[in-house]
Amino acid sequence: MSDLHEGPLTPVSTPSAPSKLTAREKRWRRRRQRHRFEEILGWIVVPFIIYGIYWGISAGFDFLGTSPGTVWDQLMQVKQMMEKRG
Repeated sequence: MSDLHEGPLTPVSTPSAPSKLTAREKRWRRRRQRHRFEEILGWIVVPFIIYGIYWGISAGFDFLGTSPGTVWDQLMQVKQMMEKRG
């Protein structure tokens, strides 16, 4: 078992340089990154928007000195009065 009789070594192939991306592939990658960013941003910003709307409505009722239940009851009274008239 001698290594002398195996023959010459074959050259190792070097990996070729990656080919440049085409304009279409670059655009596709940018679009994917933008969609990912928008999705993450949406998961962060939308809860703040919903909380802000809730806080605004709650502050509005507090400022007017009423509550949603009271407003609803008054609307139902107005509806009943309108039904009696018609």
